[in-house]
Amino acid sequence: MILMLVGLALFLGAHIFTTRREARAALIGRIGEGPYKGLYSAVSAAGLVLAAYGYAAWRAQGPAQLWDPPVAMRHITLLLMLFASIFAAAAFVPSHIRATLKHPLLVAVKTWALAHLLANGDAATITLCVLILAWAVYDRIALKRRGDPLPVAPSGWGGDVVAVIAGLVLYAALAFLFHPYVVGVPVMPS
Repeated sequence: MILMLVGLALFLGAHIFTTRREARAALIGRIGEGPYKGLYSAVSAAGLVLAAYGYAAWRAQGPAQLWDPPVAMRHITLLLMLFASIFAAAAFVPSHIRATLKHPLLVAVKTWALAHLLANGDAATITLCVLILAWAVYDRIALKRRGDPLPVAPSGWGGDVVAVIAGLVLYAALAFLFHPYVVGVPVMPS
């Protein structure tokens, strides 16, 4: 548990730091943009690795089961993850999806967290998902307050087609490869 929390503190702390624009600008002014990006990437990567390893170790120890989700929640999770995958892909393609969601990667993260909260009742998953969901909500509020320009819908629908296809590929990779072979929990019937 501690290792996962330390990893999340590093990963989410680095991401929260970027929302504090004055502090970020001051640090870039002191060390330069290249070193800042390198430091940010290193801290984020270290946090991600520690959180993943800590989560896996905590799950292997058999964390407390806080609730027993009904089987139907697993089906809802699979559907929500399909949308989360499309939203994640839309973050990188000019599309109507991106323009509508404004920050589709954050919507994807929130959808992922909610979906996994519905299907898992163990303390490790609940802790991980609640913390990530809280960060994503905070980040969306910070982005809205900053008032950065929002994406504009393109004239055609090609970007939407690309986002949906890329999202379907991502979904398949997560469901059939990542979840059973990396996480160790198959989510699709064999």
